[in-house]
Amino acid sequence: MSQIDDLPPLRDVIRTHALDARKSLGQNFLLDLNLTSRIARSAGDLENVTVLEVGPGPGGLTRGLLAGGAKRVVAVEKDRRCLGALGEIAAHYPGRLEVIEGDALKIGLRDVAKGEPLKIVANLPYNVGTQLLVNWVACEDWPPEWTSLTLMFQKEVAERIVAKPGTKAYGRLGVLAGWRTDAKILFDVSPKAFTPPPKVTSAIVHITPKAEPVPCPLKALERVTAAAFGQRRKMLRASLKALSPDAETLIREAGIEPTRRAEEISVEGFIALAKAFAGDS
Repeated sequence: MSQIDDLPPLRDVIRTHALDARKSLGQNFLLDLNLTSRIARSAGDLENVTVLEVGPGPGGLTRGLLAGGAKRVVAVEKDRRCLGALGEIAAHYPGRLEVIEGDALKIGLRDVAKGEPLKIVANLPYNVGTQLLVNWVACEDWPPEWTSLTLMFQKEVAERIVAKPGTKAYGRLGVLAGWRTDAKILFDVSPKAFTPPPKVTSAIVHITPKAEPVPCPLKALERVTAAAFGQRRKMLRASLKALSPDAETLIREAGIEPTRRAEEISVEGFIALAKAFAGDS
């Protein structure tokens, strides 16, 4: 394993600060600095960019981002045990690392960006990763504060984000991501890369916002996809009936046959359904 800076190896950092990964916080620490540097490079040019990192833990990815040239990294960490290790990184990279102790679900991106280009790069804690992604993609204002997301998820979740109609993985997450963003899986990460090793393979997903996604009522899209995929084996005329007594008529108004099922409907089809049901709500 090559050194990317003059700081101690991550195993030594974990030992010094007694940082056992805690399941309750969704923690799995990445110790391979070659890998964390690769993830940082996957986010593209970091010069003159503020990077938001969620759940830095002992700081492996943080170091990759800073060594990779990030102008400023804002690391949000809920586990105060990690603050000492992150403080050592901040001292090594003066003025370039800001550590916030807190809950990433409550962090305002505008306050983080401070008017500069913002990229989000993170090995997301497993227990809040999907909710964070939904928050970032389903924000009220578009284009969003961020210019790209480079995120690690369990591979199963990553496949749901990039899933296309007609596939088993296609669902609410795929519709939401497909509506407003372009998403692709870059590479897999073996469980052996983590301490402790999770039981599943992970994957890095790179997401960029579409400049002008088709206008769509967000709340209606959420209602329609929740109902349709909540009973994905049923035809739409049955799964969407709870949303309106005129469900079958509304489905036809959206240009879709009521006998089709959720996994057969394109993102554009769900947008049409959302617009039809929004007028009926």
